[in-house]
Amino acid sequence: MTQPWRGIFVIVVTPFTDSYELDEASLRKVVRFSIDAGADGLVGPANASEFATLSDDERKRWIEIVVSEAAGQIPVVAATTSGHTLPAVELSRFAQKAGADGVMAMPPHVLHPNAEGCYAYYQALSNALEIPLCIQNYGPPMAASLLTRMCQELPQVQYIKEETLPEPRQLSATIKAAGASCKGVFGGQGGIYIIDEWRRGACGNMPACQVTDVHAAIWKKLEKGDEPGARLLFNQLLPLINYERLYGIAVYKEVLLRRGV
Repeated sequence: MTQPWRGIFVIVVTPFTDSYELDEASLRKVVRFSIDAGADGLVGPANASEFATLSDDERKRWIEIVVSEAAGQIPVVAATTSGHTLPAVELSRFAQKAGADGVMAMPPHVLHPNAEGCYAYYQALSNALEIPLCIQNYGPPMAASLLTRMCQELPQVQYIKEETLPEPRQLSATIKAAGASCKGVFGGQGGIYIIDEWRRGACGNMPACQVTDVHAAIWKKLEKGDEPGARLLFNQLLPLINYERLYGIAVYKEVLLRRGV
């Protein structure tokens, strides 16, 4: 898909069986739910997908299932964060071959590389890909100047997901620094700053998928200039967001369970 990424790109939650295996049938249901609920894109397996609990083979199967179930209806961005460069490159190449529309990766979350190490990591990913690469600025925080340099010098680095705190201010700094060299900067942090992000020029947000329909409705109101309407919806959602920030992924899954997904 060549259309610019914009809107609500949800992180697809990973369902497991009672014996902790990947629940493929339920994963397909989560994908269908997210698309029917108005997602503009699908992302994973990322933090909200519990990627660290998946084996390499399970991550590959996860990507195959989500790409297959999405069937080209909306973009699929494969999250390929790994402990170091070689497995990240290998998984990214696999995702591209499987039909993913893009790749997203955090810096190596165990090694915590310095600025030059981060650059080398994303350079290797860019060199390995022909599809867009989204830098997830989470974990070892990367300065706006480094993000801008990578957007300017690494051809496949085209998007950023900004999650360093204070996120809205960092998002503004990244957008200002990167300028036209970046096709778009997404917000994260579960959508808690979505209205402020939109006002600062974000191209969208990447929350988990349990209330895709509400996040999509908020974004559509913002895009139509109805900020009061968006804020009314957001204020109704805020107690759940606060609860999620206390208990994390268990809440995402409980909501999906109660919604019959």
